[in-house]
Amino acid sequence: MRPFLILMCLLGTLLPFSQFIPWLMQHGLDPLLLLEQAATSRIAAFAWLDVLVSALVLIAFIWVEGRRLGMPRLWLPTLATCGVGVSLGLPLFLLLRDYHLNKATA
Repeated sequence: MRPFLILMCLLGTLLPFSQFIPWLMQHGLDPLLLLEQAATSRIAAFAWLDVLVSALVLIAFIWVEGRRLGMPRLWLPTLATCGVGVSLGLPLFLLLRDYHLNKATA
């Protein structure tokens, strides 16, 4: 499972940034324009609201499950979720969780 999760971490970073970086190069860091374009249609708003709720659920899961297992560095997948998105935060947390569980049983 680890190679798959590592691949998903890479794809979960590269794919979103492949769209965001060109936008950033064209428009600069303009949060108001970003929000305006994210809400230009109902389907865009639907997608962004889905991502927002998923990110909040994931952050709660990271902290609840991570504390339950006694995992260190829970800030890392939380930061990844806030900085890149669920596409990086979830596979990164699952990867760190796998490392932690394997270390605990060894």
